[in-house]
Amino acid sequence: MTAKYTPLKDHDTPIKVLFTGYLCTVGIGYMFALMQILFTHGMADGKFGLSIDDIVYSYYGNRSGTVLENQLNGAMKANASAQERFDMIEWVRNGADEADYKADGIEKIIGERCVICHNEAASGIPNFKEFKQLKALTAEDQGATFASLTRVSHIHLFGISFIFMFVGLIFSFAETTTVQYKCIAIGMPYTFLIADILSWWLTKIHPMFAWLVIFAGMGMAVSFMFMWATSILEMWLFKPVFIDGIGSRYLQLRDSKEASAVDHLLSGMKSLFQKAGPAAAWATQQWIERGWPLLKGLFKK
Repeated sequence: MTAKYTPLKDHDTPIKVLFTGYLCTVGIGYMFALMQILFTHGMADGKFGLSIDDIVYSYYGNRSGTVLENQLNGAMKANASAQERFDMIEWVRNGADEADYKADGIEKIIGERCVICHNEAASGIPNFKEFKQLKALTAEDQGATFASLTRVSHIHLFGISFIFMFVGLIFSFAETTTVQYKCIAIGMPYTFLIADILSWWLTKIHPMFAWLVIFAGMGMAVSFMFMWATSILEMWLFKPVFIDGIGSRYLQLRDSKEASAVDHLLSGMKSLFQKAGPAAAWATQQWIERGWPLLKGLFKK
């Protein structure tokens, strides 16, 4: 079948350079974003590397201590000496009294170690030049606030969706991928992006959803890398990879008349839903006849 678009390998060189420049730039940006996650969320438990505890502490909070104490033992641990951190934590545990703020030398530590970032010019973080904002962090650590989640959510939804729109637009000119797989690859990032944002809010409510944060992030990364690598290889290395190299085997499988893995998966899901229909109807009937009356009886008691 004749393609209704110009494949990536057949685009003019200036267009290839334009596409490649964009893909390389956002690829580097993606790596820096991962590094930023490691140095912020990845240090929430005081240990380098992203873990479930890091996700829980970041969104649900580490409710065994205060915000300031947990930050000093976590992401901010490297920004002050052990003695300085001990003095600050001791001040917090003694009630974080304003009268002791200067007497105990805490103001001096804050001025030397913290206000370089936590000042009136910084956006989105507390200004430690104002004691009230510092005092607010001596309360129980309940993780991200709903206000901060709202701010970060809309920024990510707008910004990252634009990135995936242009990456997906470039990838849409790929010819080695079937329309079926192409649609899945282009749609996956948006699905996982929404799941990722939703998982932050769910983890804020209950820590068990921390797994969803990691799963959604991995889904976005996999779809991004697939579209990125396919686009670059088709533009500049089509013959060595897809004609003479390992990609030729993939093209043989693509052109095979046998059902693809996705076809088998969709068929299995359809069969599962068909079998689940009677079971769902039975469960609904049981809820109406027994479950709901029992629940109403409990409320009346």
